[in-house]
Amino acid sequence: MATGSTDTEASTSTTVADLAARAAERFGDRPAARSRIEGQWRSRTYREVAEIVEQLALGLIGLGIEPGDRVCILANTRPEWTYCSLAISSVGAVVVPIYPTNSPEECEWVAGNSGARAVVCEDAEQMAKIAAVRGALPNLETVIVIEGEPGRGQGDSVCDLEALRERGRGSDAAAVRQRTAGVRAEDPYTFIYTSGTTGPPKGCVLTHGNAAAVCSVVHELDFIGAEDVSYLYLPLAHVFALTVQLASFDIGACIVYFGGDTRQIIAELAETHPTYLPSVPRIFEKLYTLATARLADADPREREQFQQAIALGVRVRDMRHRGEAVPEELEHAFAQADEKLYANVRALFGGRIRQAVTGAAPIAPEILEFFYACGVHVLEGYGLTETTGVGTVNTLEHFKTGTVGRPLPGVEIRIEEDGEILMRGPNVFREYWGNAEATSDTLSDRWLRTGDLGSVDEDGFLSITGRKKDIIITAGGKNLAPANLENDLKQSRWISQAVMYGDRRPYPVALITLDMEEIGPWAREHDLPEDPGALATSEQVRELIQSVLEEVNRRYAQVEQIKKFTILDHDLSQETGELTPTLKVKRNVVNEKYADLFDGLYGS
Repeated sequence: MATGSTDTEASTSTTVADLAARAAERFGDRPAARSRIEGQWRSRTYREVAEIVEQLALGLIGLGIEPGDRVCILANTRPEWTYCSLAISSVGAVVVPIYPTNSPEECEWVAGNSGARAVVCEDAEQMAKIAAVRGALPNLETVIVIEGEPGRGQGDSVCDLEALRERGRGSDAAAVRQRTAGVRAEDPYTFIYTSGTTGPPKGCVLTHGNAAAVCSVVHELDFIGAEDVSYLYLPLAHVFALTVQLASFDIGACIVYFGGDTRQIIAELAETHPTYLPSVPRIFEKLYTLATARLADADPREREQFQQAIALGVRVRDMRHRGEAVPEELEHAFAQADEKLYANVRALFGGRIRQAVTGAAPIAPEILEFFYACGVHVLEGYGLTETTGVGTVNTLEHFKTGTVGRPLPGVEIRIEEDGEILMRGPNVFREYWGNAEATSDTLSDRWLRTGDLGSVDEDGFLSITGRKKDIIITAGGKNLAPANLENDLKQSRWISQAVMYGDRRPYPVALITLDMEEIGPWAREHDLPEDPGALATSEQVRELIQSVLEEVNRRYAQVEQIKKFTILDHDLSQETGELTPTLKVKRNVVNEKYADLFDGLYGS
């Protein structure tokens, strides 16, 4: 039982600077952070976290970090990321995240463009990236390593996290309180460098006021409650994860930090029993594939029964949501389906999910409907880095599958004549760091040009119809939005990525990559080699993918249908620059890199 205040209302502070201290006062010994240590899940309380943050903050002051200075964090999602971030904010400095998957050159861009004076690195591997480009970073004075020894020959400019805490122990805590008191809502809280699909990353300046506004609406809509346990695997370098972190600390919820291996996410969900799951679509797609795997060998009668169970689940849950009485015969059938199907699906999420949120990329409505029928409400939302990760969202009370929800309180949405979505509100960023031209191109009278295309229905729900720069215009002048068809293809258990191509071409074609976790066992059953190269050229595999494509094509007009495809002998990845850290395809990179393959589809 917590010994601090049990106040669970959202705080009224307009900055992040005193978040750790406020949380300690309000929530005391309530668990704040849970992580796997030496194979066991262990927790730290809000009081313990605040002590760590204060010591780190005093250590940063001892290093000479001044208000407004930029400090980078180059690490995976882990508790220390949060501790360092809160410490940086509490001394009035600016948090500058770097994705742990970034190359040394990408790290150089972020640290150099931001003018960072210090970088917090996770381990020797991340330190090596900074060491490789250190000569190009004249402002960088200190490297702090979270895990492992700083290493010989690094000099006094490198220290470990424990040494930084030790530097702060015994120092006068008044120095931190003085710094915290000096932070204003309009001051920069973080520079997040957009992992966009085109162009070099721009440093998006989000203020303390932006962060406070988002925390306020998250609580108002009951997205994260005081009793929630949030499972967090998303990179904290991404704004989506960052807002979950802030909102959790502001309301007194517990964050479970994943163990560091994305292949273990589904297993860890079962171990940690979260009540709240923020995610990008790929994890929900994996869970959907796992939940429906037995259908691959099912006969038509079993498939029909499965579809009937999903329809029943949706019907009953809709009736309950509307407050209608459910007929006894439906309740009986629902209970049977719950025992045979729904409960098993909920168990994949750990059995306690209250709600989940998906964003950053499109997700198939069929997947959302399936989970809803089974009692896992996955709510789709929409936001950008420039909108502090939020803008519109479906809620447990107001939702419409296939849309990204309605605007958050205080947020305005406007659709331009060309279909572009404009957004205005307290969530909208201040500027791009050192890039006035890009800022003026994006912001006009406080309206943000999102670059996304959409429509708003009579109930105020927003639907995303495409991306301005992603629209494909065929040689016949037909405008095609590739995201929907690509998304339908990725519902197949066999397909990892699908990229549609066809700008100024007579018809669309596609680049397909295989999901080796799924296609491998299938290959063994069919006496095929499991080598990715061999599978990519296998006639049997082509027939399998062709059958998926034909089924998907039937849902679209003939002019939109993909006529030909090629299978890549490897998956797209962040490391090769083809995917963003949230697994969105960098279409321009893929189009350029595989131009010969696309050309071949038209030449044959």
